[in-house]
Amino acid sequence: MKSVVHVVDDDESFLRSVSRLLRASGYEVATFASVQSFLQREAPSAPGCVVTDLQMPRQSGLDLQQALARSRNPLPVVFLTSKGDIPTTVRAMRGGAEDFLTKRAPKTQLLEAIERALDRGQKETEEREQRASAEAKLNLLSPRERQVLSGVARGLLNKEIADELGLAERTVKLHRSNLSAKLGLRSPAELALFARESGMSTA
Repeated sequence: MKSVVHVVDDDESFLRSVSRLLRASGYEVATFASVQSFLQREAPSAPGCVVTDLQMPRQSGLDLQQALARSRNPLPVVFLTSKGDIPTTVRAMRGGAEDFLTKRAPKTQLLEAIERALDRGQKETEEREQRASAEAKLNLLSPRERQVLSGVARGLLNKEIADELGLAERTVKLHRSNLSAKLGLRSPAELALFARESGMSTA
C-alpha cells in the first residue's frame, strides 16, 4: 500500500497550496479541514505521515498528535505553524514529532521533513506488521510450548529446560518439535529471533 501524506489545516487556501506543492512533488495527498475529519478517515492502517497546523479550532495539532499516539497506526507528524513558542515546540518534539516548522519555512525544508517522516512511517508500519504476524503465530502455541520456546530463546539446552520445568527431557524434545512445526522454524537462532519479534518475555 502506497504511503499517503495527510495534510490537516483549517485554512482552506493554505491547505490547497500545500497539497498542490506535494502533488507536484510526486506525493499522494489527502486533505482534511479539521482534526475530527482526519480521525474519521478510512484505511487508518495505511502507511504515511501527517502534516498538520498547530493551532486549529476545537482540536489542535497537539490534540491530533496525542490521538495518533493512542491509535493502532501512530503516523509520524510534521507540525506547521504561523507562530510557535518554545514550550509548545518542546512538547511537540517530546511527543515524537518529526519536525516543527513555520508556515514560512522554505519548501525544501518541508519536503525534507516529509520525506523523513514517510521513511520513518514506512519502517514503523513494517515493524508493527511483523510484530502482529509474530504474535498471531505465538497464539498457536500451548502454554507449555511457550515455556519451552522461552528456554530455547535464552540459549538453554533441552536438558536444562527439562530441569527448569520439571519435565522429562524427552517431553521437552516433543514440545520443541511441535512448536517448531507450528512456527515453521527449526534453529535456535530463528526461534530466539521469533521470540524477540513477538515481544515474548524470556525472563
